[in-house]
Amino acid sequence: MTLFMTETRRPAIIEAPDYRSEAQRFEALDARDPGADGVFYYAVRTTGVFCKPSCKARPALRKNVSFYASLAEAAAAGYRPCKRCRPESDANAATGAVTAAARRIEAAIANEDRPPTLAAMAKRAGFSPYHFHRLFKAALGLTPKACADAARSRRMRAVLAQGASVTEAIHGAGYSSASRFYESATARLGMKPSVRRQGGQGEVIRYAIANCSLGKVLVAATGKGVCSIAFDDSDMVLRERLLETFPNASLSAGDAGFDKILAAVIRLVEAPKHGLDLPLDLRGTAFQERVWRALQKIPAGETSTYAELAAAIGAPNGYRAVAGACAANKVAVAVPCHRVIRSDGGLSGYRWGVARKAELLKREGAH
Repeated sequence: MTLFMTETRRPAIIEAPDYRSEAQRFEALDARDPGADGVFYYAVRTTGVFCKPSCKARPALRKNVSFYASLAEAAAAGYRPCKRCRPESDANAATGAVTAAARRIEAAIANEDRPPTLAAMAKRAGFSPYHFHRLFKAALGLTPKACADAARSRRMRAVLAQGASVTEAIHGAGYSSASRFYESATARLGMKPSVRRQGGQGEVIRYAIANCSLGKVLVAATGKGVCSIAFDDSDMVLRERLLETFPNASLSAGDAGFDKILAAVIRLVEAPKHGLDLPLDLRGTAFQERVWRALQKIPAGETSTYAELAAAIGAPNGYRAVAGACAANKVAVAVPCHRVIRSDGGLSGYRWGVARKAELLKREGAH
């Protein structure tokens, strides 16, 4: 008797389109594909309007169509939102759903619970997991997993600051194992966990305050590099802010060797085009550090908008989060957040005062 083996074929895995190519985008327009909504927008030159891919408006000639990754980009190009498909209302709803999901992640980790799964968050928001993942990243500049990792890092810092042991803090922050945490502990916390637990105790931070054309400037550095450049009109205020960041660190006045660091920073303030050839000790969330690296790529004499910076880091809808990261920058001028302005050309806020921002841009020759 002959036995015949029948081959069991696995169903083919059909990957969802990423809509990166022009051909895919035109296919989405022809099909009025709602799955592409929020991923990109299309504008019609002859009408001056931009729409969602699923818009039921009469198809436009392809030669008159252009694509944009975000509402901000389409609006910046001079197009107005379609009154039929109302792309701005859907974007607001998606942004609200993403913000709510991020808050649920934060709350779960703060209460030592498991963060919600991508499937659960997507179902609650009314999107597919694939689409919601893209919306989340576009709005905040990081994935839900990265958001949870950042929340764990912040929880870890808070628990350590309360005097808990490192082991207690690891479990309290929701890490599945100590080994996984220690792989990137210093990068996440900016220092060893045992040092962070004691509010910087045992870490030596040298600092100095001097006069410059923008008032008083404080420069502080750890063994890794410059960790703070701050402006104010009061020595006392500058010292208090440094103490708030490292309440238990050993703060010491800079010695003769530190004078070179101070002089280099003052030279940067007075002549920003020369740059700063010093290592920096930047401490922030994963998203903040992405924004700060992008800021360092903006040349002196040039400016960028919050929307442009968001697009540059791959988060076209995350311009509000980008503005927050700029506000959290602790290393003035070296991380040039002053080179970011509003889309209408306004200077917006600045951690060390709008007048200082205007002066820095003026001396750099920015328009």
